[in-house]
Amino acid sequence: MHVVLFGGFSAEGLAERLTDSAAVVVLTADVARRGGKRIPSKTTMDEAIARCGAASAVRHVIVVPVTGADVPMQPGRDLRYAEEVAKEAADCPAERMNALDPLFLLYTSGSTGRPKGLVHGTGGYLTWAAFTHAVVFDYKPDDIFWCTADVSWITGHTYVVYGPLANGATIMVYEGLPSWPEPGQWWDVIDRNGVTVFYTSPTVVRAAMREDEAVVRSRSLKSLRILGTVGEPISPEAWHWFHDEVGKGHCAVVDTWWQTETGGVMITAAAGCVVPRPGAAARPLPGVEAVLLDTQGKEVAGAGEGLLCMAQSWPGQAMSIWGDHDRFRQTYFTTCPGHYFTGDGARREEDGYYWITGRVDDVVNVSGHRIGTAEIEDAIATDHEVVESAAVGIPHDLKGQGLVVFVVPREQDVFHPSAVNTAVAAGVGRYAVPEKIYVVRDLPKTRSGKIVRRLLRKIASHDLEGLGDLSTLADPDIVGELIATVKAQES
Repeated sequence: MHVVLFGGFSAEGLAERLTDSAAVVVLTADVARRGGKRIPSKTTMDEAIARCGAASAVRHVIVVPVTGADVPMQPGRDLRYAEEVAKEAADCPAERMNALDPLFLLYTSGSTGRPKGLVHGTGGYLTWAAFTHAVVFDYKPDDIFWCTADVSWITGHTYVVYGPLANGATIMVYEGLPSWPEPGQWWDVIDRNGVTVFYTSPTVVRAAMREDEAVVRSRSLKSLRILGTVGEPISPEAWHWFHDEVGKGHCAVVDTWWQTETGGVMITAAAGCVVPRPGAAARPLPGVEAVLLDTQGKEVAGAGEGLLCMAQSWPGQAMSIWGDHDRFRQTYFTTCPGHYFTGDGARREEDGYYWITGRVDDVVNVSGHRIGTAEIEDAIATDHEVVESAAVGIPHDLKGQGLVVFVVPREQDVFHPSAVNTAVAAGVGRYAVPEKIYVVRDLPKTRSGKIVRRLLRKIASHDLEGLGDLSTLADPDIVGELIATVKAQES
């Protein structure tokens, strides 16, 4: 059984997970790379183990040479990867496992509170990983499949490693950023290696949209046949750009809805099977019994909106939270008894297509009007000068809650915040126009591309105590920038 931890965690974040998982053997890079930056993996791990104190179960640390930098080695505990591999037996028979034996633990990002070590089993998870890879991406034996996700997230587990390899697929693994050292790096990787299926995040798509259009248009990308996105709903504008500019108008685009807890894709427009609708999650896969429930727990029939739940189990479902099954039951199965509650709201059309409306707790109540933040963000996205936005609610003396929007424009110096009000008024209504608008360079996101709204709410509310472990963020420095922007606008 393994647990992969994000290499950018602080020593504190690592220590918490090492203690909880009771890890016995640790593999770490000497010094890792992220673009032009160097990350002191080994020394951070040493500090994390020291923080664990007597609670540490670590017996050995295996050091993998990445940059070849000199790092401290503790005699008796630390081992060099190359030396250990040289000693391995020529033949290593596979161990027979039961279907319900744990395969791995995977901790949630920690963006919503204390990390949860979700347990995925062997038989069910592998079945779902292989099935969804084959069906969602219309797998062909000659495909070169590239999922750009970090392996420390569930997408990396399922679609970089387990799913494709269980199907005997050829995978592309690349260490590097999309636009470093210059824009277009990933497009060059696709052309150079003949990638046929490209699975990435809307964050990557939006970042590419900000670059000069010549960057993507100067690349061939003719090998591509399927494009996919994961991590958050993709806006219709970004969907069309991805389809037209990267897919050159002929590639299927599959936006995929799923969670760490589900193990693999649950709702999507499976390539070659379901006609996509830009911005929609589309339809549940075979075997997925998605339902909508109202706030009284009653099932919504036909077209409607409600809490997105699963009425029956499926092979990839997580089995528990490591060491805390009561928390697992309480988190996922008590809100809507008899169902798995995803935590998301959704809207369903008459023909069964689903649209994700956002986390249920991402609803702002302004003077009695319940406003979904996803609805606000979708309206703002209709302005082509906006790359992305995030709407959050903050306490308001008169209205109960006030709506605040952080917006990332294509060109920061020429964008006027009034454009946000215009878009929201047109797309939602005047009652939903935000109290405050902050024009910013970027938003705080996890490495998997999810916006950490908890931080935005605290920053907008001037509640700067207990911001938590920022090492889970793709760019921890953005938090300081946002705090400064809010303070400057307030003054």
